[in-house]
Amino acid sequence: MGRKGKNYTEEFKKQIVALNNSGKSAGTIAKEYDVARSTISKWISDYSNTGSFKANDNRSDSENELLRLKKENARLEMENDILKQAALIMARK
Repeated sequence: MGRKGKNYTEEFKKQIVALNNSGKSAGTIAKEYDVARSTISKWISDYSNTGSFKANDNRSDSENELLRLKKENARLEMENDILKQAALIMARK
């Protein structure tokens, strides 16, 4: 059974980042708000880099290219499988 993560609002994340910027350590904030320290560190890093918590905004160009290529590869594999099936059907006739 998979582990389901918690969903935090963007406003909550901004408050956590603001607390860190005001001098509170990530460890202290993690204990107070029952949020993993690594999660807080990621929020701080993402927000300071791009001003956003969204994954799309925080991906590098190479990560975006890799995702695009994976999608294209999956599409081409599906097309190839369809053509193989069609060839088998035509060969039987």
